[in-house]
Amino acid sequence: MDITQKAQLVKLLILDVDGVMTDGKVVYTDSGEELKFFDSRDGHGIKMLMRTGIEVAIITGRISKAVEHRAANLGIAMVYQKALNKIEAYEEIAALKSLADTEICAIGDDLPDIPLLRRAGLAVAVPGAVDEVRLSAHYTTRHAGGDGAVREVCDLIMKAQGSWQAVISRYY
Repeated sequence: MDITQKAQLVKLLILDVDGVMTDGKVVYTDSGEELKFFDSRDGHGIKMLMRTGIEVAIITGRISKAVEHRAANLGIAMVYQKALNKIEAYEEIAALKSLADTEICAIGDDLPDIPLLRRAGLAVAVPGAVDEVRLSAHYTTRHAGGDGAVREVCDLIMKAQGSWQAVISRYY
């Protein structure tokens, strides 16, 4: 099955944060506040994808208020932070939503993401992912994490499912 065929089946997109939704850098202010930089194009892609009925979840190994704020801003209700064993969160979401692995797309960049990528029907890595992650992926984005990678995958899914033209028609 090729990438387009895999994308046609997707009903849920699972995102990692650091290295996927961000460039992977963690910035701390002098007061200890953590800063993350999210790409606005990724956010718009997520919103468009959600308008087509595709659900989106976040599974991240770290915990951050910035992630809570970003998820709330985008309307993402399924947020699993401090998920040290990410496959447990994956399985919980799949069971809750009654989804088969073939209906799930996961994007990752580091070793803790491999169990998700091995299960997901469409496994995606970003260019900066470690070698083992890229080897576990069906597709590697052209855009870097935190710089349009998520948007690229959202667009890929919408185009494969034939919803792209309807979604973008509001802009013309």
